[in-house]
Amino acid sequence: QVQLVESGGGLVQAGGSLGLSCAASGGTSSEYAMGWFRQAPGKEREFVGAIAWSGLSTSYADSVKGRFTRSRAYASTSVSLQMNMLKPEDEAVYYCAARGRYSRAPSYRLCDYRYWGQGTQVTVSS
Repeated sequence: QVQLVESGGGLVQAGGSLGLSCAASGGTSSEYAMGWFRQAPGKEREFVGAIAWSGLSTSYADSVKGRFTRSRAYASTSVSLQMNMLKPEDEAVYYCAARGRYSRAPSYRLCDYRYWGQGTQVTVSS
């Protein structure tokens, strides 16, 4: 069983930056891709970005491309999400997620992720 804990959420002004971190523990291997999703009030949870087990392959939602960056050291159980040029529409609860063991490739689909963190709030003031 993998446990995920996010940190780094908070309040930021539009145009500002914020970094999120996710630490995974438990399980017998770190060989799984990890993703970030977000959910705003009244909306469905949506894909933000994902990174492969190796840290060498990433994917992003079009809405955050060029503004958000994921990083992960090779085979690390910790990932980060650097968010720049934040917009009010980025405000949401951000969730870290991990795929099952040996599912090394990043995915944009919620159903591909087996483990989820509790979420961290990101608030963007205009």
